[in-house]
Parts: sequence; C-alpha cells; structure tokens
Amino acid sequence: MLKMANSVNSFCVNMMSYNMHGFHQGCPTLDDMIEQYNPDVFLLQEHWLTPTNLYKFDQHFADYFSFGSSAMSSTVAAGMLRGRPFGGVITLIKNNLRKLTKTIHCDDRYVIIQIGDCIFVNVYLPCAGSSNRQLICENTLAEIWAWCQPHEGSKVIIAGDFNVDLDSADTVARSINSFAHNCLLSRCDELFPNSRNPSSGYCTMSRA
Repeated sequence: MLKMANSVNSFCVNMMSYNMHGFHQGCPTLDDMIEQYNPDVFLLQEHWLTPTNLYKFDQHFADYFSFGSSAMSSTVAAGMLRGRPFGGVITLIKNNLRKLTKTIHCDDRYVIIQIGDCIFVNVYLPCAGSSNRQLICENTLAEIWAWCQPHEGSKVIIAGDFNVDLDSADTVARSINSFAHNCLLSRCDELFPNSRNPSSGYCTMSRA
C-alpha cells in the first residue's frame, strides 16, 4: 500500500497494486483488502477478462468505478476465443473521488489516470520468454512518459507488475532502472529495505 498526500486538494490517497491472476481468482483477495485497508485506488493487472466482461468490475465493486482495458480485444475480434485468457489492466477508483479524477490514457499494458495533482500509472510488462519482450518494454515505458510529460507539475506514481527482478543484470531490468533514473523516479521498495522483494517483479516508483 502507498499513501499519497495531495497538496492541492488536501487529502490522502491510499493506493494498492495487485496482480489478480484472473478476475475470479483475485476478487476474494481484493474483498479482504477492502475490508482491512479500504484503499482509494486499486491498480490491478491480469484480470483476464474479455472486453464484454469488463462490466464485472463495476458490478462486483459497487463503491468503485473502473477505467481499463482487456488484453484480448484483438484476439476476440479475430474470431472464436481459443486457449487460456491472458493480460488486462484496470484501475479502480473510489466513487467519492470521481469529481477529482481525470482519465488520461488506456492501453493493453497500461492505464493512466489523474486524481487531483497525482498521476497514477498502472503497468503490466511482458514476462520472460515473450516475443519482442525488450522492444515492448522500451516502447511501453516511452509511451507512458510521453503521456505524463504534459503534466510536469504533478506527482507521478507508476506501479504494477514489471515481470523482472529489478536488481538483476537482465536487459529489461536495466531498461526500467534507466527509465526511472532519467525520469527522476524513485523506487519505493528502496525506501523500505526490510520489506523488499525485487525478484517478485512488483514495484512502485514515484516522483514527488
């Protein structure tokens, strides 16, 4: 969980990032998180829903509204769905923040919203073995920052599943760390070294 103070509107935003590994598998954990922590914002990855099933988020989480995408849009458009579902990123925001929320951009691998003077980026990068993984990661990060740049005065929080050990010598890890350095982003896991688990691939970066 990350708690962000919004100086413009004088409120705190409690945010959580979570890889669902499927909508039905992830919902019980999210329900527990809501009961225990009551987050304002959820950055969720791998919900595995098709475009026509995205309504299930608004149906299940009545206190939140959603903004996101299915990673299977092109697959469904090509014909009958075959094989296992995959991917998808969606961000849930508390209903009481609707008037302060602006949607900036939505793509297969990332979602960007603004709440007050805070930009929240929800990202899911390809795992090892994915075709053109390095290129996809670099292009995704470049696109994200191109959308963030017009909001230069805002705080930026990027969180999600980077699918790589950021302390490894992996070329993707080096690209992500270089991106963070060039964009003046701080890795939040380095602020709490006793709780670090960089090998998980989950990470939050922020720029105050």
